[in-house]
Amino acid sequence: MPIHVASRRRSPASLAAAYPGAEIVDVTSRAPEPWVRLSPFFPHGGIPVPYSEGVTSQSVEGIWQALKVFGTADVDPSKLAVTGMRGLKRTVRRYGPVLGHRAGLTGTELLPYETARRLVYLPSYRWVLEHRAADPVERLRRAGETGDVVLLDYTTNGDVADPGSPLSHAALLRLWIEGRWPAGTATAG
Repeated sequence: MPIHVASRRRSPASLAAAYPGAEIVDVTSRAPEPWVRLSPFFPHGGIPVPYSEGVTSQSVEGIWQALKVFGTADVDPSKLAVTGMRGLKRTVRRYGPVLGHRAGLTGTELLPYETARRLVYLPSYRWVLEHRAADPVERLRRAGETGDVVLLDYTTNGDVADPGSPLSHAALLRLWIEGRWPAGTATAG
């Protein structure tokens, strides 16, 4: 299945040269319908928050940001209710260093970065792929059966264990379509 991941910042000419004849699909929060639904910022609603029985979020990014704990700020449940694709980020500039992600809104355990990726981010994004974005995923799977597909994202890191750069949801989407979802991840909901 010829599915590739490339930076959204590359020029159309560069992408065309690198992937001649490929279908180029932006899957970021700036993408058109239906592809925007594959963005972790998209407000699908009803996404189970790991380690928080009965609590749901509008978006995957809302979960990731809500459970983030900083030097001067704990969890922020308000991020779970954000229905726009802006105003979700919580930054070190404002709150100090990230100490980890809380295992649930009221949990006592702080998860280190890679563990949080595996037990918070991946299960939440997988839940969306299974329950809220199955149609666009299937369209990409079919397109990949007949030709090259390039998924555009702002980052391209698909290695959950590599904390050197942000994790690419497009790379995760590719792994999902290829049946190679990262091992050692929990299931949301």
